[in-house]
Amino acid sequence: MHLAGIDLNLLVTLDALLTEHSVTRAAARLGLSQSAVSHALGRLRELFSDPLLVRGRGGMLMTPRAESLIMPLRRGLADLGRVVASGATFDPGRDSRRFFAAATDYVEATLLPPLLAHVTRTAPGVDLDLRPLAADLALALESGDLDVAMVAYRAPEAPGLRQKKLFAEDFVCVARRDHPAIDGDCLDLDTYTALAHALIAPSGRAGSVVDAALAELGRSRRVALRVPHFLVAPLVVAGSDLILTCPRRTAQALARTLPLTLLEPPLSLPAFDVWAVWHERYQHDPAHAWLRAAIQTASDHLLSG
Repeated sequence: MHLAGIDLNLLVTLDALLTEHSVTRAAARLGLSQSAVSHALGRLRELFSDPLLVRGRGGMLMTPRAESLIMPLRRGLADLGRVVASGATFDPGRDSRRFFAAATDYVEATLLPPLLAHVTRTAPGVDLDLRPLAADLALALESGDLDVAMVAYRAPEAPGLRQKKLFAEDFVCVARRDHPAIDGDCLDLDTYTALAHALIAPSGRAGSVVDAALAELGRSRRVALRVPHFLVAPLVVAGSDLILTCPRRTAQALARTLPLTLLEPPLSLPAFDVWAVWHERYQHDPAHAWLRAAIQTASDHLLSG
């Protein structure tokens, strides 16, 4: 006997019949017509190759086969009821869980401090495992290798991917304090283009939003140093005469510990958005929903800071 060939509603009807010992009372219990329950009893007799209930002086009597079914049937229906009714749960204050996330080092440096503070305070059993961005981000999220990604761009559209904007970021120029070519806290375009620049290029490719904006003005700059990581360039700039254009929140965080000065760019540069990306497989999972809410809380902290 295979479950695939069984109407599970028949088992609910059988439980009512074995409880009530009456087709009429079982029908009332189930909210069905008497003829529907009688028809179901006929199918049950075929299914179990046994009469199950037979007429007696005081009503219907159970056969030995029916008596043997009572307890396992009720346990099975109770287990199924718990599966359907309870669903998955997640209690951040008590449960232990390790989440796998991917982000650029810029997003890590910006978002991790408030995120970790929130997790430590509200979910002491939760651990975070940060990994590099996968070449095929959609596949990593779909397969469950990653629970969420936090990226400084809107991810390409892909089946099942969901994403939400966390916050917007703009750019600022960074130079070492007492830079010999910079007078005060203003930076003009001629000085900006005359200085040697450091460039953060995560992809390793030449060009950037700065170069595109300069080209529109008929200007250019010399990139003396190109690095793939957001956190390396400010360290180099702090000990050299290079100038760097980088995300404002990165510069503000590093300027607290490094001898850096922040200057407004002397040209218009487009802002960019940071996004959370996940797969719809986990859209309604309570643990994943909590993680996304924690990331949003950390983002809100940045915006209010």
